[in-house]
Amino acid sequence: MTEMSAHVVGGRSTHRAAEERTAASVWHAISGGSISDELLEWPPDLFALANTILAQTEAFRFCLSPVREWPPSRYPDWAREVEDAGREWGTWVEDRQRAVPGCLTEEWSAFCERADAPLDDWLTEGRDWRMCEALLTLHAIADEACAGLGVALDRSDAEGCVYRARGRELLVRTGSLARILPTVLRVLPKVCTPPTGKAAFSRYACVQGPGMEARWHKMPTRHRGTDPQSEHAKMLLLPWPLEVRESDFRALEGSVRRLDREPYGFYEFQPAERLDFDLLDRVLVAARREARSVDVVFLPESAVDEEEIEELEALLDSHGVVFVHAGVRGRARQPGGFPENWLHNGVNPRLQKGGTPSDERGGPWFHIRQRKHHRWSLDEAQIYQYHLAGALHPRIRWWEAIDVPRRAIEFIEVAELTVVSLVCEDLAQSDEIAALIRSVGPTVVSAILLDGPQLSSRWAARYASVLADDPGSAVLTLTSFGMVQRSRPHQREASRVIALWKDAVRGFREIPLEPGAHGVLLTVCMDRAARRSSDGRWPVDNGTYLYDAAVSQIRAASRGSKPRVSPAGASTSHLLQAGELTILTAWAEAVAEALAYAPESVESVLAEASSGAQWRDTLKVAQPSAPLGEAIDSMGRAVRAFDHPPTFDALVAALAEDRPGELELDGLVRRVVLSMLEQRRTRHVRSPW
Repeated sequence: MTEMSAHVVGGRSTHRAAEERTAASVWHAISGGSISDELLEWPPDLFALANTILAQTEAFRFCLSPVREWPPSRYPDWAREVEDAGREWGTWVEDRQRAVPGCLTEEWSAFCERADAPLDDWLTEGRDWRMCEALLTLHAIADEACAGLGVALDRSDAEGCVYRARGRELLVRTGSLARILPTVLRVLPKVCTPPTGKAAFSRYACVQGPGMEARWHKMPTRHRGTDPQSEHAKMLLLPWPLEVRESDFRALEGSVRRLDREPYGFYEFQPAERLDFDLLDRVLVAARREARSVDVVFLPESAVDEEEIEELEALLDSHGVVFVHAGVRGRARQPGGFPENWLHNGVNPRLQKGGTPSDERGGPWFHIRQRKHHRWSLDEAQIYQYHLAGALHPRIRWWEAIDVPRRAIEFIEVAELTVVSLVCEDLAQSDEIAALIRSVGPTVVSAILLDGPQLSSRWAARYASVLADDPGSAVLTLTSFGMVQRSRPHQREASRVIALWKDAVRGFREIPLEPGAHGVLLTVCMDRAARRSSDGRWPVDNGTYLYDAAVSQIRAASRGSKPRVSPAGASTSHLLQAGELTILTAWAEAVAEALAYAPESVESVLAEASSGAQWRDTLKVAQPSAPLGEAIDSMGRAVRAFDHPPTFDALVAALAEDRPGELELDGLVRRVVLSMLEQRRTRHVRSPW
């Protein structure tokens, strides 16, 4: 290893280490491995080690309540040193001919010398201050080296872009940035840090223990030609069904148990009315008249039957919509089983041109399913509140008859935003789901509900407040207007509040559905947010926060658009799987970064992306599938179509041209690369192009 002495510390190498807790024994118990220089070959691995030891010994507190001087005075500017070391470390991982950062090797040596020392005596109480300094500094350096492994950041050069693309691919394939088995420990990107108050000791990465699966998706869809300070999105909230009947709730025959004491049974929610596509078409026409375009459509829990998804997406595609969040009523997958309940995330990587849908075909919809993990339980008070006693006996506790899956959270990265969507009770549970979301800190958390009015005094607002304060996410909840109207507690009038927005800057906004309206158009804006760390690093303004800017009531137009429903979405939906699209998008991001700052390095980026690249064998991830490999080759052909490395503007112009007769896969690849180029331009506020 270049300019680095060898360190190998066995977790069970001494009698003392076997009896007392040491850094080496703790790491061996968790990972099954030893502390060696191999950890330096991949920064998220060292982040996992440092974070684990510091968390178990509670030594993070010494940043705020040091027993001696912190940060260490031997570094004239400790914050700058760790930032520079983290950046240089990433470039060293990519190119081993470079020098290893001196700060990293110095602190690593100091830590390794003490890895078999008893933690409870020396680190927990801060008696070995040199070890505390080493671990806290290594943790900060590794955190900085993880910058950009999740959401891409502004850069002044292309240093480390291949390393970051490798990390994003590893994250997609394994669910972790680290090489450690994700069933033991996961390292995930951190998106937001708390705006005020609670201390946070990392700003780019976080560690999660076993038991909760996390999946990361990077989707290539965005507005074009705007900068982060003025970028906005139009979100159409459809609180449907607009009417819910008592008969829409049905007790499952023979499901009641324990009649003699605390009886319970199971019910289904099966609305009589199907999704009204004519009304939806007319609402979209009206929304586009109001705002020129609609980017995202939201529908509450159980608003859509699974057989309606294809027709829904075809209609949305005809109106230029690129994202849909819809609660879906599924079917039982086996005889005697319960049906599924999930949130359908549909993403269409089309390009928006001005205020009207592009003339070119939008392409296939990619589907990401966020399943519901907790059943709704209707007790006596709720049965009376929703006036359901004629369908569900009030003296029986009724549980929602849905399949309960293993827990997994889907993170969706779109442009500068990272989105998590939850279904009803999942928002209210203080379990590993909540801990995971707080650790990652997505830009926005959306929750679709089958609930009463979304008042700032009710339960959803309490949980929205927690996430807005820590980690600083914006939170949107949406329920059915039919359920809002059914919710009439004793001596209270029915409310019309169908949605609630909460962010860390502007606070709560209750969103009603006014008489005669069929939906609400919510405009949200993005601006720069600071990432903070309590270990002594200065805040950096390279995050994004979301805030609400306008609310418009939408009344359906008298006439629809008579859209041409294309079957293309069904026929092309399996060109790539969602995970493969994410990997392609990650490498397109690396191409865009290299082209923006170091065009001469684009060829090496394409080579690292291609099938057969050796780094995948080193990181023990599979080579690209045949469709993904073909897509990566198509990306290479698009970039190599020039005699020399193209200028940024030249490639943007070339990829933006319509291409009649283009192969479907080539068209998808072209849209992906173009979206990443435009996104890179947006991030670079002082654009030289």
